[in-house]
Amino acid sequence: MSDPAAEAKRQAALRAVARVQSGMVLGLGTGSTARFAVEEIGRRLGAGELRDIVGVPTSLATRELATRVGIPLTTLNDHPALDLTIDGADEVDPDGNLIKGHGAALLWEKIVAGASKQLVIVVDPGKLVKRLGTKCALPVEVVRFGWRTHEAAIRALGADPQLKRGPDGQPVSTDEGHYLIHCAFPGGIADPPAVDLTLKRRPGVVETGLFLGFHPEVIVGTA
Repeated sequence: MSDPAAEAKRQAALRAVARVQSGMVLGLGTGSTARFAVEEIGRRLGAGELRDIVGVPTSLATRELATRVGIPLTTLNDHPALDLTIDGADEVDPDGNLIKGHGAALLWEKIVAGASKQLVIVVDPGKLVKRLGTKCALPVEVVRFGWRTHEAAIRALGADPQLKRGPDGQPVSTDEGHYLIHCAFPGGIADPPAVDLTLKRRPGVVETGLFLGFHPEVIVGTA
């Protein structure tokens, strides 16, 4: 693989999949690194190296991929406790706190993470930061109705809010039909718990991309 970052992601994913055992109920993450893991789980199932695996996808895109590679799927309603979830992250700080959601799947990802006995986060070295928010904006999922009412409150927190738009210029919708506001904090987020709490207290804010206190195992791949 000629792309060092892609090879690092693949190596991290392979190391994470080594933790998967037959009979597990798995959370299947979303994003470029988690994709490698989903594909490898499908390969091992097809080769008979794993059996009796079922997965809960964290997005419609992951659901489609898992179906294509032969992973049987279930739902959290049928399996509300997951043995292991493998997912990626946009940023990871030294305490294992995360920013996620640039793949527009943060709500489902956070629900699945919260239902998991073990959360494994797979990243390349470029995702490691000393302070969250230094390399990427914080995604905040909001209902469509009145989304602009959050802009002033986000600016009061010291961030620049921008509605996430697709290549066609139209707002991006999550799988639940919500909008995403990307909040860029110059210099990073000084107090992530306070920002998370302040935003989630606002009517219309569904969830933030701050994954705090999940204590994941973080696997950093190398090229």
